[in-house]
Amino acid sequence: MQIEQQVRGEAYRLGQGQHKIKCPSCSQGRKNKHDKTLSLRIEQDKILFNCWHCDQEGIVPMREKLPETRKVEPMSVAKNVNKMPLSGAAIAWLSSRGISEATALKAGLVSTKSWMQPVGKETESIMFPYTNKGQEYAYKVRSIEAKAFICNGAPQTFFNIEAVQRNDDLIICEGEMDALAYMETGYESVVSIPNGAVNKITNGAIDPKDDNKFKFLWAAEKKIKSAARVIVALDNDEAGQATSEEIARRIGKDRCFKVEYPEGCKDANDVLMKHGKEAVDEIIVGAKAWPIAGLFDASHFYEEIDDIYEKGMGRGESTGYDNVDELYTIVTGQLTVVTGHPSSGKSEFIDQIMVNMAQNIGWKFAICSFENEPRIHIAKLISKYTRKPFFKGATERMTEDELAVGKDFVQSHFSFLYQADGSLSSVESIIERLRVAVMRHGIRGAIIDPYNYIQKNGDISETDWISEVLTRLRVFAQSHGIHLWFVAHPTKMMRDHTGKVPAPKGYDISGSAAWFAKADVGLTVHRPNPSGSRVSEVHVWKCRFSWIGKQGDTNLEFDVPTSTYKKYVPDPILDAPTPYTEVDDEYPFPF
Repeated sequence: MQIEQQVRGEAYRLGQGQHKIKCPSCSQGRKNKHDKTLSLRIEQDKILFNCWHCDQEGIVPMREKLPETRKVEPMSVAKNVNKMPLSGAAIAWLSSRGISEATALKAGLVSTKSWMQPVGKETESIMFPYTNKGQEYAYKVRSIEAKAFICNGAPQTFFNIEAVQRNDDLIICEGEMDALAYMETGYESVVSIPNGAVNKITNGAIDPKDDNKFKFLWAAEKKIKSAARVIVALDNDEAGQATSEEIARRIGKDRCFKVEYPEGCKDANDVLMKHGKEAVDEIIVGAKAWPIAGLFDASHFYEEIDDIYEKGMGRGESTGYDNVDELYTIVTGQLTVVTGHPSSGKSEFIDQIMVNMAQNIGWKFAICSFENEPRIHIAKLISKYTRKPFFKGATERMTEDELAVGKDFVQSHFSFLYQADGSLSSVESIIERLRVAVMRHGIRGAIIDPYNYIQKNGDISETDWISEVLTRLRVFAQSHGIHLWFVAHPTKMMRDHTGKVPAPKGYDISGSAAWFAKADVGLTVHRPNPSGSRVSEVHVWKCRFSWIGKQGDTNLEFDVPTSTYKKYVPDPILDAPTPYTEVDDEYPFPF
């Protein structure tokens, strides 16, 4: 009876549709009291419920019918506003900026009067509509008396997005007036970003914490995919250029072109007012392919070369361990091949690096793990984040509050490519989902673990197939500005005279010498005595660029209960060698 009363009350609150709530029957008796385990399917005259924890299920009739289905709008809707046809003053102001009345009307501009806080009074203003499937859901309002803006509703996609035509060049600019400048010149598939450039810039790049501000790209994903080229034409200042770089990274730099403005011009509207339509057209005609290492001539890199000359190359991002950073740092656009014997901790090591980077610099990651389903992987990541065991044992377990914080951390920084339905069997399917993860979530790193679950195409040899897979993934990492870790198993290796199996290197990986040739960085995680030693060796056997790191090896300590790594400090008692015992296993490692 209690559960029926609860779900009936929730139905009137939530409205029709699919929902999840806490189960009144079992939530109080469980450790995780806040988990929403009760699924509701609410219809006009009945509610279907099912709890995946206590297995209670049933149908509850409604005492009175619910109103018609309450739509949950994907975008907030603007309040009613006083819209008027474009006034003479508005038309005159637009004309002073080089925009004709015909172009303004084509873009749906209208006049209104709005109180502008920066001005301190009600002023005559121009309203720029934001539409979704033909419906106006938000407006931006600009005073014609001063540069002051207000928003009505929440713009969550591009301005003018519905004018974009399939197979056209798509022009992305920073503000609505710039979009109008390109439209005035004769271009139709022109959009502007909804909230301007990102304000916080560090070393010419956006703060990873601002990743969520780029959701408008995902909202327009189909339009972007249908474009012949994407021309990124944001303002010529630090914020505009950093935002441009992030947009190109998410879309894929191999599809993007960048513009150059005449001297003394910051944006397209500047160009239109100072130099006319012909100069605006020249901006688009002269757009250059976005620089990707190895694909374009030197002139594309002059700015970067000058920057290197002034500042040097610098190092990559930290792994979170000073001794490892001496050998290996993380750079976007590169491929790291990771190997090691079974149960050597190679996957755990990369997971630890990702957790460290998420904590320290806010990076987001995608995980494609064929040997760990997401719930197990999430538990491991939470354990690494809290540095406490997830499961019961001799070591103090994480609390419910720590678990909740850990789940939020993983939710904010990790996405999972899951293989349950076989949809990730091809390299094409993996690349497509990584592309979505970049655009939708802004990931900066990804791991594929291990390679041998990827289905080989046709009659191609394994050697050629591995080379092709690595090449395609490396190109993807470059064009989308992510770091990619690829886990690969070594061939069977013989024990030496002491009974130990040596640490594998690049040419010991099964299948192809391409593992060594195509990697930017190659590393091995090795436990010389996994049954008795706490030492984990990290060997860097290849480093393509000296400014990133160098060949060498170092040690970390692996803590089994928490699945975490920490700096290794030698201890003669703890590190005393254990006698070798002959075993029948292929490797002396627990599986």
